[in-house]
Amino acid sequence: MIQIEERVAAKVKGVPDNSSVVIPRLVCRDPGLEIDFCVETFEAVVLNRRPGPSGTVAHALLTIREEMIMIEAEWPALPSKAPVVDGSSPVLIFVYVPDVDQTVETAIERGATVLVPAQDQFWGDRTAWIMDPNGHVWTVASRIEETTAQQRTDRWSKLLSDQKNT
Repeated sequence: MIQIEERVAAKVKGVPDNSSVVIPRLVCRDPGLEIDFCVETFEAVVLNRRPGPSGTVAHALLTIREEMIMIEAEWPALPSKAPVVDGSSPVLIFVYVPDVDQTVETAIERGATVLVPAQDQFWGDRTAWIMDPNGHVWTVASRIEETTAQQRTDRWSKLLSDQKNT
């Protein structure tokens, strides 16, 4: 075990240079399926993949463009569990993609369920919500319009007003 003094003497950085600062960790019933989904839907790159005791995937580190994401198997000794496959996951992963509609089509081909169809948003993005085969919910978005803070505020106010009047 490295002592604190040894780490300080070695001047090891607390955050590695080649790491994201925030890395989502997705616990899955079928980590291999999740890895394939991310690679095929988001063009993720697998940086490492570790086998578990039964030869299935225990852990993997991927990047979606520059951002890292970890895929984990459920472990009986740990409290984290895979989400229920019903769209109720309390955590959503938001990812920008070049083309929302194409990404949704690819995701469906890979076993995803559309929770909210693609639609244009007041802030200038086109978004859709999908649930992957392991139950993780993703908001996929593409910027379709550059908006100012005032435009976003005005559009939001109008949406709220329209809701009150219906």
